[in-house]
Amino acid sequence: MVKKVRKLILVTSDGHPQHKYFAGITDELSKKLGVDVEVRKEDYVFLSKYGETDDLGLTWLPQLMAELEGGGVIKVLTQPALTPDGKLDVEGGLKQALRNLGVSDE
Repeated sequence: MVKKVRKLILVTSDGHPQHKYFAGITDELSKKLGVDVEVRKEDYVFLSKYGETDDLGLTWLPQLMAELEGGGVIKVLTQPALTPDGKLDVEGGLKQALRNLGVSDE
């Protein structure tokens, strides 16, 4: 089922080592879906409400969410995809994000 996305929400920090990775995937998704992007800097309150947390309830940066038509917020990409040798995998991250949105990556 394809979820109707109103906008993408990237919660990040400019200095974070994975910022460029998540920003690049967010940009590609934005173009593919034809939606705007809202960037929130270090908004841990938002992440506590909508993002992924660890078993202690702590959250981390960066994470990518989507606001749906109707107002709900879903997790799109909360951890980077990695290649078998442990490097950041942009293509894998994009595919995972599209799967989480119910969009074919074909």
